[in-house]
Amino acid sequence: MAVGSLVPHHGYGTLLDAARMWRRLDPVPLLVVAGEGRERAALRRRIKAEDLPVSLIGSRTDIPELLAAADLVVMSSRWEARSLLAQEALRIGVPLVATAVGGVPELVGDAAELVPYANAEALARAVARLLGDPAERDRLAAAGLRQAASWPTEDDTIAQVLSVYDELIQPLATARTR
Repeated sequence: MAVGSLVPHHGYGTLLDAARMWRRLDPVPLLVVAGEGRERAALRRRIKAEDLPVSLIGSRTDIPELLAAADLVVMSSRWEARSLLAQEALRIGVPLVATAVGGVPELVGDAAELVPYANAEALARAVARLLGDPAERDRLAAAGLRQAASWPTEDDTIAQVLSVYDELIQPLATARTR
């Protein structure tokens, strides 16, 4: 499963190249892509022309349920800072294959299979290997849950922001009382 706006920086072209390679697997995995965007028509044409095992399902409100039902989550982006998709996958214990870009390696640690951006062959190999290795998927799922547990909670983040805010306004408050 992949999720995100259908725009070039999400690397869906590379993902479709990888899906072409997955046609050799038995059974052939189905890639489900949730999202909308300006690339939808071009992706749909390519999927049809190449008879790729890919389904574009559009914008959805049930992403957590869809992710939980997936064998793997795949992220092929050119750039991500702190990917919400990666966070959701790890939090619910779904193995993640992602491009090693931006903040992704630091975010996921050893809890995901990382591949170079725009390398369809590496992406296809990583997905095929994990689909054929339930024990490794289980290991990644458990590592993902541990990694997600190490992230700050919403309350931690709010406390940190308020602390910074207090530090910034303290000199102003002191200057006004003089």
